Amino acid sequence: MLNLFSYDFFINALIAILLISVASAMIGTYIVTRRLVSISGGITHACFGGLGLGYFLGINPTLMAALFATASALGVEWMSARKVREDSAIAVVWSLGMAIGVIFVFLTPGYVPELNSFLFGNLLTVSRADLWVFAIFTFALLGFFLLLRNVIIACAFDRDFAAVTGLPVKFVTIAMTVFVALAIVLTIRLVGIMLLISMFTMPQMISELFSHRFGSIMLLSVVISCLCSIAGLMLGALIDVPCSAIIVLVMAVTYLVCKVIIGLKTR
Repeated sequence: MLNLFSYDFFINALIAILLISVASAMIGTYIVTRRLVSISGGITHACFGGLGLGYFLGINPTLMAALFATASALGVEWMSARKVREDSAIAVVWSLGMAIGVIFVFLTPGYVPELNSFLFGNLLTVSRADLWVFAIFTFALLGFFLLLRNVIIACAFDRDFAAVTGLPVKFVTIAMTVFVALAIVLTIRLVGIMLLISMFTMPQMISELFSHRFGSIMLLSVVISCLCSIAGLMLGALIDVPCSAIIVLVMAVTYLVCKVIIGLKTR
């Protein structure tokens, strides 16, 4: 097992999963508190449209996915502000993004080799350049949380009350929407479109078994996400199966074990 740490690709994957675990814990706590878990699924599948268009035009598919994700997230917020039901708005961007992606992947000449990595993730292909992008994003998100922590919490729990009290609700909402979209695009490279939502929900579900305070849930989510991701990464590398799937299984097992233990203690 220790031999794994002698490989650069494994060290890169380890650093990447730690960085994204921190970012996804912060983002996940926000969207779970705002009851916006479904929006992460909508944006995730809308990204597929950007991937397809990127391959078709010969442009970096990750960049195009980021543009699609940001536009989709802002589009949902825009439609919600105009009395369109949020679940309906999410359904629109979800289906539209997938339809655009399928069309452009079909029109792209030849085989699209990296498509599977976006659908299912591939932690072990993370490069040094990816690490710099992950690090810049994570520290930018952390700085934003440190500067506007109280406003973010107020917006997450009750945006109407926060607006009445004069807090910059619109700015924080738009900024967090963009952060959510970018976090989704970056995390796709790690766990893929199919398994992404687990990174934003399972650590928070486990944390809520022990605390109901925003700050405590976020900190516990960081710890849980890091530990589960490291365990999944090492197990996946050892038994030669996709690490992203193992990470999700580790999180699910952790939740079930914690739930059972807490249930036995409360009897």
